Amino acid sequence: MSNARDTRSETSSSRIYETLRKDLVRGRFTAGEKLAINALKERYQVGLSPLREALNKLAAYGLLVQENQRGFSVPGLSQEELEDIARLRLELEGMAFERALERGDAQWEAELLAAAHRLKRADKSEDKGDTWEQLHTQFHRTLVAPCGSVWLIRFIEQLHDQFDRYRRLGPNPPRIRQTLDDQHQALVELALRRDVGAARALMDDHVRKSFDVALAHYQKHT
Repeated sequence: MSNARDTRSETSSSRIYETLRKDLVRGRFTAGEKLAINALKERYQVGLSPLREALNKLAAYGLLVQENQRGFSVPGLSQEELEDIARLRLELEGMAFERALERGDAQWEAELLAAAHRLKRADKSEDKGDTWEQLHTQFHRTLVAPCGSVWLIRFIEQLHDQFDRYRRLGPNPPRIRQTLDDQHQALVELALRRDVGAARALMDDHVRKSFDVALAHYQKHT
């Protein structure tokens, strides 16, 4: 009986962790907002134990701030932090992409083409909502998947979540959106050709253009 309860609690904790993580990245909570435990229990229909476990994990992950005896709050936003996140993305994501190009096999090429195709179809939609965001995340994960370092991928995914808190403050201008969409396809073409130098340069430019968009969104909200 105890094992069954533990399993249910772990499953509930994992579910609420993932749901809250997505909501925090989407901006469903305001930067600096204090989270009321009872309100969260009601909103997500979850028990206290799995909720607290999920909140503690999100604090360790960096998407929440844990305050001694005062509960949890949403981290603030700052230009300095955004610049730091972008710098680390340039370094770590660029490194992982170079390694992926050196290590990727035929199976990775097939998965990359499939991820790019799904994203390209979503690019044609007027709605750049959750479905597009999921496909966009999957595409970037696939780009670096064979880099050979689990920790490197973890760090990159964490940086993406932090970066997206800024990027998703508002919609991208159509012209910039089209440029970024076009770069996704170009990254695939360079990856398949194993053109490491050109691929790394384009990845860097892609991150910088995304940073410009995220910075503009942040400045409009301050």
